[in-house]
This record gives sequence, C-alpha cells and structure tokens, in this order.
Amino acid sequence: MALDDSVISERANALAGWTLVGLMSLGGVGNVLAGTLLWGGFWLVFVGILSIPALVTRSWVAVVPWPLPAIAALSLVAREAGVYPESAGHLAVVALALAVVVELDVFTPVELSRRFAVAFAVLTTMAVEALWIIAQYYSDVWLGTEFLSTQTELQEDIVIVSAVGFVVGVLFYWYLSAADGESTDVHSTGHRENT
Repeated sequence: MALDDSVISERANALAGWTLVGLMSLGGVGNVLAGTLLWGGFWLVFVGILSIPALVTRSWVAVVPWPLPAIAALSLVAREAGVYPESAGHLAVVALALAVVVELDVFTPVELSRRFAVAFAVLTTMAVEALWIIAQYYSDVWLGTEFLSTQTELQEDIVIVSAVGFVVGVLFYWYLSAADGESTDVHSTGHRENT
C-alpha cells in the first residue's frame, strides 16, 4: 500500500520543522552557555511554544508548517553571525508571534480566516514586542546589559516590528493560499472547506 501524498507531505514537514527546532534549541543553549541569557531564554521559550502541539497531541507530526521555524532559524543564524543582528531580532519576534497565531488556528478549535489571521498576527507581534521590550529593560537593570538606550529607539522598534509582522503575515497568507489552493481553507478540524 503506497503512502498517501498528504501523509508524505505531513512527515516531510514534520522532519524539516523538527530539524529547525533542534537548531533553535542548540542556539538557545549556546546563548545561555555564552552568557547571553536573554536571547538564550527567548530561543528556548520559542522552542517550547513550537513543541506544544506535539506534546498535547502526542504526535511528532503535529508541528507548524516548516517555513515558520525556517524564518526563526534564519534569524537565529543571522543574529549569531552578526549579519544585521537588530533586523534578525525583529524577524525572530515576528516569527514567534506568527507561530502562536498559526498554532491557535491549526491546533485549537479557534478558526481564523486568513485575512483576519494576518491582522491578528500583526497585533500579536506588537504584544510580543512589548513583552520583549519589558524583558530587555529588566535585563538591563538586573544583568547590566545595554539593550535599551533611548525612548526613540523603542518607538522605532515597535513600528519596524509591526511593519515586518505585516509583511511576513501577508507572505505567509500567500504561502498557505498557494499550498492549499485558492478555493480551499484548512481549519483545525483538518477538513477542507470551500471558501
């Protein structure tokens, strides 16, 4: 009996996704060991969030589409290599927020239209960025880091992350539309419904 294309696709997605999550785990542990506690904690929390669906469903194939962990892993590698580290940090925050939105839509009874999901992803990105700013503040106070320097920089970061969140959300909307076909919508039940 040949494997169904969707099963192969699901397994390939899971294999790619978990490989990238493994890379993020190594990056998180590496940051902690190197004394970069805030970024190490960020990556380990991100890994935890990406692992929730598999832990809850007890299925290793329950993982967000592989491009999401790929965006996160790309931002991790870029940041660690010193290639536009601030932009890579923004992209990491956006990827985390988008992962939360995708997990809510795919692995819970919550059903989001794709257009609403993009708007919700932008709002979630802004919320995650606000939490990240608070974490940076306390890191500066307690650990002596120098993440935050001026109020203007904070405001610029929020605007930049919001814009990047919108762009990545639209690109992910396009990816899902291309992957599923324009006439179908996949909800958390796993059934395709005509739109």
